[in-house]
Amino acid sequence: MRLTLLLLSFLFVAFRSDKPAYQLYTPTLKATTYAKLLQQAADADVVLFGELHNNPICHWLELQLTKDLQGRKKGNLILGAEMFETDNQTALSNYVQGQTTAKELAVQARLWDNYDTDYKPITDFAREQHIPFIATNVPRRYARLVSRQGLSALDTVSAEAKGQMAPLPLTVDLTLPGYKAMMAMMSEPGHGATGSPAHSPSATTTELPAANFARAQAIKDATMAYFILQNVKPGQTFLHLNGDYHSKNFEGIVWYLRQQRPTLKILTLSSVEMPDTDKPDRENRNLADFVLAIPADMTKTY
Repeated sequence: MRLTLLLLSFLFVAFRSDKPAYQLYTPTLKATTYAKLLQQAADADVVLFGELHNNPICHWLELQLTKDLQGRKKGNLILGAEMFETDNQTALSNYVQGQTTAKELAVQARLWDNYDTDYKPITDFAREQHIPFIATNVPRRYARLVSRQGLSALDTVSAEAKGQMAPLPLTVDLTLPGYKAMMAMMSEPGHGATGSPAHSPSATTTELPAANFARAQAIKDATMAYFILQNVKPGQTFLHLNGDYHSKNFEGIVWYLRQQRPTLKILTLSSVEMPDTDKPDRENRNLADFVLAIPADMTKTY
């Protein structure tokens, strides 16, 4: 009898049929459900979905959340994404409004290499459902300019260019943990953080390029926050897609949103890959309102 029970126990463990592709957690790492995520997202003013850019589970769940929020909000959903830059807004709007084709969008906008697999389904859904879609990210040439020369370099760009980013001058708190970690990473050997003051007359050697790399991240965060606030209206939910680093630990975009509108109801989701989604590490605590745990061996889109 004991042998039979042992064999049955072994078979139960060896042939478990449940292989979940993800698990959602609360900030304290208590398991929670998609239904609760949807309910809280529908009640929020802004939802920041922090994705891993090459993870198919992130993109699939973004699409499901978009569809379900559209069903809940009944026309009061608005979309936005880091993956579209502000100077491509006309091209994006024309496509979503059915005025241009997918081929024309590809010519008129700077689409990410993984657009077709990862972002086209949501963009096409917005087109089908007539959901406004906002390009929120600063044009990459200006972020690149900041990373090389600092924020003062933006003083030289045109008035039109300044209209495509957060208002200047920009406040950047380099003591925020996320930016500090970024600077520390860029200061490690192999990351090219030993620049020359010649890159920026007002900068010290230690500021180049590590601090400017954080400032370039900040102009992205601030611009995304600015265009979210420019477009969200009372009663709406603004679902924003962005890389996880832009909103995890309630920093980045969240910090800039709070500076300008402290009463805004914001919900964040942070995506994490881990060996065992049933056993999240303590380091994953308080990353976001919802932690999306994904198996580390999940296939990638690129």
